[in-house]
Amino acid sequence: MNRKNPPPKMMSIREVAATGLLPEHALRLLLKAGKLPAIYIGKKALINYDKLCMALDGLSVDVTTKDDPIW
Repeated sequence: MNRKNPPPKMMSIREVAATGLLPEHALRLLLKAGKLPAIYIGKKALINYDKLCMALDGLSVDVTTKDDPIW
């Protein structure tokens, strides 16, 4: 069996938080809201780390278009 794509890197919430990508609490909130690429094995959630990184890379904020200050 020849695979072109390697299997996804699945990590627990604590493992993802240990990378410094997002805090553990933020990951748990996103998981509860259903906004993380994750699967459940029993009660344990495994997050697809590669897809999470791609999703976060795709986010962009353009702060140069605001003319008025926030304060």
